[in-house]
Amino acid sequence: MAGFLGELVLNNDVKVLVASRVGSSLINIMKSGNMQSREAALKALNQISSCDPSAKILIEAGILAPLVNDLFAVGPNLLPTRLKEISATILASVVNSGEDFYSISFGPDHQTLVSEDIVRNLLHLISNTGPAIECKLLQVLVGLTTSPTTVLSVVSAIKSSGATISLVQFIEAPQKDLRLASIKLLQNLSPHMGQELTDALRGSVGQLGSLIKVISENTGISEEQAAAVGLLAELPERDLGLTRQLLDEGAFVMVISRVIAIRQREIRGNRFITPFLEGLVKIVARVTYVLAEEPDAIALCRDYNLAALFIDLLQSNGLDNVQMVSATALENLSIESKNLTKLPEVPPPSFCASMFSCFSKQPVISGLCRLHRGICSLKETFCLYEGQAVPKLVGLLDHTNVNVVEAALAALSTLIDDGVDIEQGVAILVEAEGVKPILDVLLEKRTETLRRRAVWAVERLLRTDDIACEVSADQNLSTALVDAFQHGDYRTRQTAERALKHVDKIPNFSGIFQNLG
Repeated sequence: MAGFLGELVLNNDVKVLVASRVGSSLINIMKSGNMQSREAALKALNQISSCDPSAKILIEAGILAPLVNDLFAVGPNLLPTRLKEISATILASVVNSGEDFYSISFGPDHQTLVSEDIVRNLLHLISNTGPAIECKLLQVLVGLTTSPTTVLSVVSAIKSSGATISLVQFIEAPQKDLRLASIKLLQNLSPHMGQELTDALRGSVGQLGSLIKVISENTGISEEQAAAVGLLAELPERDLGLTRQLLDEGAFVMVISRVIAIRQREIRGNRFITPFLEGLVKIVARVTYVLAEEPDAIALCRDYNLAALFIDLLQSNGLDNVQMVSATALENLSIESKNLTKLPEVPPPSFCASMFSCFSKQPVISGLCRLHRGICSLKETFCLYEGQAVPKLVGLLDHTNVNVVEAALAALSTLIDDGVDIEQGVAILVEAEGVKPILDVLLEKRTETLRRRAVWAVERLLRTDDIACEVSADQNLSTALVDAFQHGDYRTRQTAERALKHVDKIPNFSGIFQNLG
């Protein structure tokens, strides 16, 4: 009967029925039968475990312990490779059913699938078996690293066993399913061990090149490409060595062309297009984090007018991550603007001017940037004012996603930062109707980070008398500043104190000034 079940094609409802009626019996045969019976039971369990509800029934029936035993067994009970592959397939199915394997124990020692020795044994098998079993076991780890409750245990075991490099090497596997499983696993690991993966990819073996090759395949957007982009996107953005290598391998040019093709609808959308685009934009944004150290990064931004691209991406309604990353990239570019602005050369005074003060009037130079007092453009110096980005950033300040608001406010804050003409920066914000939205961010108190940024920006705005006069009459704004003065972190309290001085609203609370000292 077990053999017969293994040969049938069952729909999901029947799989659940079979699992609930005879799942325990099949597991018992798998544990104690002869090799022929075990094979029949494994094939039947493989058939019914491919549906999440039936997989959960099998977990409750105790399938984990015999599966793990079959995979790790040595000596007379060793399963032949073809049956180990079936066991690995069943384990991959049950792990991807969505259960919390951190709390499901099995065996006499009450281990879990994320116990360190279990994960270490899985890693050992992955490095010492054939591609088919390796692929299924990598899928097991993909399932375990998808859950926030189990991923950290897997990360810990990988780090302690030194398995990072061996996992990264699978990126070059010729088998597509094996390569996909490894890239998905590394993508899940990247938020938790980004620097270790970066160091491994930056080696001279060629895995980074293989990853770029996957992304550059012109075959629509596959799951493998989306995972590869997601992996690269999560790696530390300030790692200069990785960015340098991506520049050398032409990765940024390829990624930029992909972003543009999606924006122009030359690449047709499918279920992977959103994570693919989000990852691509994050990869391109890497280059804006190293502008001060890497002249080639500045050249790339100029050659491909990346500031204009990021301004265009601000309008990707419904794609919060794209808008957030684009605003942050514009912040990075804008910070560099003051270093790239070409200051005008003032001719030396003539002989008459040096002798007679009436001839010493300086010439008026037209066409200079109000903000940076030099020759600016969006393409060459990444000036947000010249690029007319300010109204678009202001438009994001009432976004429902606080991360987008924070990124937009940070970009706008570069207009009133040290090193630029702050008075003109405030005027630019006034013209873009940006002052009230910034004040509203302070009033809403959505997160501590937003409050800190808003207090900083408001203090700069209040240096303008007209704005200070208007704010001083608004009791709600004064109360918000007093609240920041009392309850913010040390730097926020100092900034709030300066802001309150601008509007003559310093509260006389006993002990506050002593605490600030």
